[in-house]
Amino acid sequence: MRSVWLAAAAAAALLTAPLGAHAAGAADATAEAPKDLSKAPRMGAWGFDLAGRDTAVSPGHSFFEHANGSYMKRLEIPGDRSSYGAFNALAELSQERLRVLAERAASHPDAGGPEGQVGTLYKSFMDEARVNALGATPLAANLARVRAAKTRSDVARLMGETSKGFGQSVFSVQVYDDAKDPLKYAVYLGQAGLGMPDRDYYLVERFAPQKAAYEAYVARILTLAGWPDAAGHAKAILAMETEIAEASWTRAERRDDDKTYNPYEVAQLPGFAPGFDWNAFLAGADLSKVKRVIASENTAFPKIAAIYARTPVETLKAWLAFTTADQAAPYLSDDFVQARFDFRSKTLSGTPAQQPRWKRGVNLVDGAIGEALGKLYVDAYFPAESKAKMEALVADLKTAMGQRIDRLEWMSPATKARAHEKLGKFRVKIGYPDVWRDYSGLELKADDLYGNLERSSAFEWARTVGRLDKPVDRDEWEMTPPTINAYYSSTKNEIVFPAAILQPPFFDPEGDPAINYGGIGGVIGHEITHGFDDQGRKSDGDGRLADWWTAEDAAKFKVQADRLGRQYEATEILPGARINGELTMGENIADLGGLLLALDAYRISLKGQPAPALDGLTGEQRVFLGWAQVWRAKYRDDFMKQILVSDPHAPPQARVDGPVKNIDAFYRAFGVKPGDPMYVPPEQRVRIW
Repeated sequence: MRSVWLAAAAAAALLTAPLGAHAAGAADATAEAPKDLSKAPRMGAWGFDLAGRDTAVSPGHSFFEHANGSYMKRLEIPGDRSSYGAFNALAELSQERLRVLAERAASHPDAGGPEGQVGTLYKSFMDEARVNALGATPLAANLARVRAAKTRSDVARLMGETSKGFGQSVFSVQVYDDAKDPLKYAVYLGQAGLGMPDRDYYLVERFAPQKAAYEAYVARILTLAGWPDAAGHAKAILAMETEIAEASWTRAERRDDDKTYNPYEVAQLPGFAPGFDWNAFLAGADLSKVKRVIASENTAFPKIAAIYARTPVETLKAWLAFTTADQAAPYLSDDFVQARFDFRSKTLSGTPAQQPRWKRGVNLVDGAIGEALGKLYVDAYFPAESKAKMEALVADLKTAMGQRIDRLEWMSPATKARAHEKLGKFRVKIGYPDVWRDYSGLELKADDLYGNLERSSAFEWARTVGRLDKPVDRDEWEMTPPTINAYYSSTKNEIVFPAAILQPPFFDPEGDPAINYGGIGGVIGHEITHGFDDQGRKSDGDGRLADWWTAEDAAKFKVQADRLGRQYEATEILPGARINGELTMGENIADLGGLLLALDAYRISLKGQPAPALDGLTGEQRVFLGWAQVWRAKYRDDFMKQILVSDPHAPPQARVDGPVKNIDAFYRAFGVKPGDPMYVPPEQRVRIW
């Protein structure tokens, strides 16, 4: 899945949290939600915030600052955020709407169906007094099972069981579409075992303070959980994870769809990666009958298995106890909540304040039973006309992509034909699923938060494992309707746009079409281009990982992609910290292609008529401004350091200035000339899609 926005703040919090739940804090804020939540606020009179510009900065100096500079000077990051901008503001509106729905559901304890489940789960989280009274007690049964383990095989089985609840393993396991047979599901195994955001946090000197803080955090959590010799085990755990980090693939390496497709028979695993009891692990995950798996970072497997084999059993048990308590911390008493917040939010992301409890509550419900809550959201807040207008926009963007393929000078007719075939098979999902997820078999109790989370996780894993012998469900969604994001799935060859992103500043049904094409049109184009980025291009129209390019065309593509990577790597975001061009390659290609498609689609929409001017701005200028407006955001320095090593998306300013300087129309629209910092000579501009 390749998204337009990783929502990296959430991704950091999700690092060790099950069910998509965000990191939690203790204090609750009781401020009333806004009374009118029916519509997202409009941006200016016609869709663009003219007052947010800084016209003292020329477009040729920095288009991001020209379009957003005054807004950025006024913008303050809220205390409970590691970053803030257009995405976050819209996400807060979603949270406020979900709060109304969840509180309404919680006030009807006898309601059945999705409303009853939403109300029960939300109520169990909001009962802070009960959660505090229980303290660490909910952990007792899980930790007792860990204490009872005698051998590494026992621990491996318990690691497999973490798929159904709290805790972690040194190897991940998931069930997903088989990349080379996308109508069937496959079991994927991956490297795991790290408690910090990326291997760099263990291996790069600039993260030494965070590494030291992590050791203290491990000891703090183990102490709260009542585990003996917390400090000694924390030191051993950090040493083990550092070894795993050294053995692990980089995030850039893990992006390669070819290199990460490595099928093995389960019977081969003990010989391939000895020292880890694979049969016990798979049995713990209810996968004993599986005969074939796909090992993603396969060359790391023998190294991690060897680390596991030489690590004392007592250290492995302490690590499993820590990961269990760490993941459970948001749903335990205030001392656990505060400890987790202090490290995962304050230390790693620079966030000074905890989110109010109601926000964490709706995030939890959205993560655990998201389509139950999502159905309530769609019924209350998603107008049918938005879906119809989006369908028209998507049609224009697909037409634009077809025309761009035809005009490519570097691509041969044979590859063009296959590209058209793939584009013609694109599926589009807008707003919400046609078939909602059924949670009727999930037992939820208003007085059992911890149990609710365990049962939710087990319920979801049982559904996941139960799909193995069935055809791939092509109607399934990987995001919930209230999510401010969008994605492309290579195995399904589809682009997906949840309901909540179809609002200003991305999409204003009453706004200027040029701004809409620059905003949501750029997002649509971004997702379409993901099907043809450096990894998406490796899958064909049926979603099958297959090489459909001529060797000459692939070589020409790589020349342009490498040039784009070098452009981004030249940007120093913080002292000593630059964009990783290889890690961000797919998103950078998608940004460039998305904006080009938005421009072309806007021209198509005019049907040969001249574009009107608004406040002295031409239509094409407004398309560029619409794109720039959606990326305006500020990041705290610690969070920026984190995303530069862990997020496949470039920081906001680079997502504006990076693409536009490669687009000829930008130079014409804003009169950018040689000598301007944004100027790139025509022969050096990147031309891919």
